Amino acid sequence: MHLITISNLRQDAAPYPDVQKQLKEWYDIVKTAEWQSLIDVQAVYRDAEAVSNFTVFNIKGNKYRLIVSIDYEEQVIYYKYFLTHAEYDKEQWKNDPHY
Repeated sequence: MHLITISNLRQDAAPYPDVQKQLKEWYDIVKTAEWQSLIDVQAVYRDAEAVSNFTVFNIKGNKYRLIVSIDYEEQVIYYKYFLTHAEYDKEQWKNDPHY
């Protein structure tokens, strides 16, 4: 999978040094993944879930949420949002036009 754009994810996660290791591990897995469906994603990340057009990953014991859009055919992941659990619960990310 190719992640668009890792630099935005790094920038958004920079204020949270406690999650850097987990994000690096996630990215290392994503770079070599050849997922064809959400079922493939859940084989690695059992808590990943589809929410409308996005896939949501629980990061660091559900303290953070990583929201992406996955194009399985093109093998591309589009980074959308990195949020604390509290920010996620406010649901403002659902105002995204691609939601």
